[in-house]
Amino acid sequence: MTEPLLSAELLDELQEVARDVAGGAARLLEEYSGSTLEEVTTKSSPTDLVSEADRASEAFIVSGLRRARPLDSVHSEEGTSHQGTSGISWVADPLDGTTNFFFKVPAYCVSLAARCDGRTVVGVVVDPSRQETWWAAIGRGAWCNGSPCHIAAGRSELATALVATGFSYRPERRAGQAAVLARLLPAVRDIRRFGSAALDLCWVAGGRFDAFYEAGLNDWDWAAGGLICEEAGGELRMLAGEVLLASTPALSAPLAALLAGTHATA
Repeated sequence: MTEPLLSAELLDELQEVARDVAGGAARLLEEYSGSTLEEVTTKSSPTDLVSEADRASEAFIVSGLRRARPLDSVHSEEGTSHQGTSGISWVADPLDGTTNFFFKVPAYCVSLAARCDGRTVVGVVVDPSRQETWWAAIGRGAWCNGSPCHIAAGRSELATALVATGFSYRPERRAGQAAVLARLLPAVRDIRRFGSAALDLCWVAGGRFDAFYEAGLNDWDWAAGGLICEEAGGELRMLAGEVLLASTPALSAPLAALLAGTHATA
């Protein structure tokens, strides 16, 4: 991180912009949530959906960022990419949990992160279903709706850990993930799968989960939630370059050991 570039005033500005833009995109999703989506297509597989809600949210985010910070870079899940010159880049997931959104399952969000020199410095995740806004700025802690959030305290045993995960859209990879799950399930309290990595990370940050792991995530899936989790006292690891593990510090090593060697099929 370049300290002269990332002044306290700039960090304040990035945090304000991120919250305003992500909040506006979440309100836009609420407008779509009660209607039937008519422009649904697929991406990486027949189950990997993208809709007009994703595209509208992305357009709102990109427009808002370009208006507020025209010299910044922007990279978003649905394909928008702009190379700026300021040294600040934005990573956006305009609708994390599109399948949930399509089936009207209330577990989806907007995720937006600002990076400086490749390191996430501001992260915001807005959950419109619960009216929760999670955010963090590097060195300033993590927050949910204005109250500080922290990882779960006093839950450090693997056998009593509530662990969240996610699965690939590719059938061949899902088969391998099922094998990993079969190893993990007997060793922990239970497993949860809600379908939004950004929310899973926030729920680790808020103590609702003790850990979360998933293979094959993209930057926009975890950039904001990862910072929120770390600033709440959590620990992040990337196992074998492709399995993100977020947990309380006490559970990080035993979970990493349990997941070790499974990355090829995870």
